[in-house]
Amino acid sequence: MEQSLYTKVKVNNEIELCEISNPDCRHMIEKALLHQRISYYIRWPKPSLFRRNKNTCIICVNDYSKETAENVVRNVCDEKGYPVKFLMRKSQNQYL
Repeated sequence: MEQSLYTKVKVNNEIELCEISNPDCRHMIEKALLHQRISYYIRWPKPSLFRRNKNTCIICVNDYSKETAENVVRNVCDEKGYPVKFLMRKSQNQYL
């Protein structure tokens, strides 16, 4: 079986854009990102002694769309007054 050139390439260009705790805010951000055609995923950190809120999640996006995604999140959160913590760091996902 012949493998494609791309099967050997590991791509990890996602960043952790922001951390939010309010479920309503998360839904609004998801809708806004989809409306702007920005691909994202949500990472749910494991609860720890210092992080007890089960609703806290991290929204991750591709590094190439981070500026647009940041503007979308800022607009949603500023308009409704939701707190958001911007992380802007490389995603800690380990593939294979």
